[in-house]
Amino acid sequence: MALLRVFEHAKKRGNRMKIHKSAIVHPDAILGEEVEIGPFSVIGAGVTIGEGTIIKNHVTVTGNTSIGKNNIIHPNAVLGAEPQDLKYRGECTFLEMGDNNVVREGVTINTGTAGGGGKTIVGDNNFFMACVHVAHDCIIEDNVLLANGVLLGGHITIERGAKLMGLVGIQPFVTIGCYAYIGGHTRIVQDVPPYVIIEGHPARVRQVNVVGLEREGFSKERIDEIKNVFRALFRSDELNRSKNLEKLEGQKDISPEVRHLVTFLRNMDKGKFGRYRESFRYSAITTN
Repeated sequence: MALLRVFEHAKKRGNRMKIHKSAIVHPDAILGEEVEIGPFSVIGAGVTIGEGTIIKNHVTVTGNTSIGKNNIIHPNAVLGAEPQDLKYRGECTFLEMGDNNVVREGVTINTGTAGGGGKTIVGDNNFFMACVHVAHDCIIEDNVLLANGVLLGGHITIERGAKLMGLVGIQPFVTIGCYAYIGGHTRIVQDVPPYVIIEGHPARVRQVNVVGLEREGFSKERIDEIKNVFRALFRSDELNRSKNLEKLEGQKDISPEVRHLVTFLRNMDKGKFGRYRESFRYSAITTN
């Protein structure tokens, strides 16, 4: 990816970049080819924007923020602002976003904190609908959908393919498992297992997210396997669930999806509200 500082590329803007005359782009910002910056948008000094990304009007990208290729950022979004954390004291922290993300109107995504590894990380092909808030130190993997008004507290991990419907609120340190579906207006205070539908007040696991898995290309055989494991683990009492987990852990022929579910449930039991796994995530970030 050819990245050029704005002042080095000024003569070629008409060919390679489209920057509206009312936009404010710091001369130290790094922009890829074919980047578009709309009217009245502000791009800060520590920002890198990959080729083909479109920044529409009235967008603010600030802080130490890296945005990949072919993203679309809609009006009034604010990316890379300081974390809303009372412990934050101006440390150098980051927001890293991958490729092909859609960020709709009014979305806010903050940088990380020193206490959470220093990074907020967004993967590829995610869709953030209007007025979503992603707090400090969150990790959003790939192909995640956050519907209008979803609010993520700090230190949250959302695994690949999860779908969160409108006005879902999630407490800090929670992990949402891959391909989970969370119904609208649901408050989440504990980890959500992979592949399930959860909703209600209080939130309850309802069933396997069959429609979501079918749309993601899961075979009928693989979905049936997940459903059978679901019945054994979520439709039994706590004692039998523990025995069934032990039984599954001892099997060598289970699918990677079921193995992931079993590992996820075991980790849920090791620490309340996801804080046990947060310690491992912090170690992984600081060693990279």
